[in-house]
Amino acid sequence: MMQRVPSGRILFVLLVLLFGSSLAGAHGVAEGDARFMAQSSGAQLAPYLYLGAKHMATGYDHLLFLVGVIFFLYRMKDVGLYVTLFAVGHSTTLLYGVLSGAHVNPYLVDAVIGLSVVYKALDNLGAYKVWFGVQPDTRAAVLVFGFFHGFGLATKLQDLALPREGLVANILAFNVGVEIGQVLALGAILIAMDAWRRSHAFARQAFAANVALMAAGFVLVGYQLAGYFTQT
Repeated sequence: MMQRVPSGRILFVLLVLLFGSSLAGAHGVAEGDARFMAQSSGAQLAPYLYLGAKHMATGYDHLLFLVGVIFFLYRMKDVGLYVTLFAVGHSTTLLYGVLSGAHVNPYLVDAVIGLSVVYKALDNLGAYKVWFGVQPDTRAAVLVFGFFHGFGLATKLQDLALPREGLVANILAFNVGVEIGQVLALGAILIAMDAWRRSHAFARQAFAANVALMAAGFVLVGYQLAGYFTQT
């Protein structure tokens, strides 16, 4: 007979998945990776594929938002729809931002990314129905916030002054890697979430988890705004 895993342990696993990678640089690009990308010349498809996957798997701001998005999604069809909308959004602005050179202030973009986490946590808590009597279109919100997540990464890559030779191929490979990393990270999160949902404590802990998610989003917003006002 299979032993039931304590819900507290499952919650701990989720936190490890989300925050355990923060030492690797999270939304930014690790120093060694940045040096390689700035110095490499020509098409480097395999390394860029790996770096894209690594970024998404260690980007806790992206993962926090995705956890909020899938928190109450029980059908894989729905998970696939929302994750696809997010992928379309961030892929579009990632490619556009890097290849066109369009630049936005990274602190402000990252502050909006933090707000995306707050938004989804409040949505999960049913706040908008209580406050405004309406339910926003979550699909549209996920797509729009996906645009900001993509621009957030684009600003980091722009700062590296990437070589123009092979840039298109490398960024395309990087973007494919991001999607691979997203699928891998999402798979691990879904496994942990499924086990947590099967516990009797899930209904009781879901509220607290989304409050914590909202708090984490506000921390991200505050950190980025502090950087904006002190560094610009």
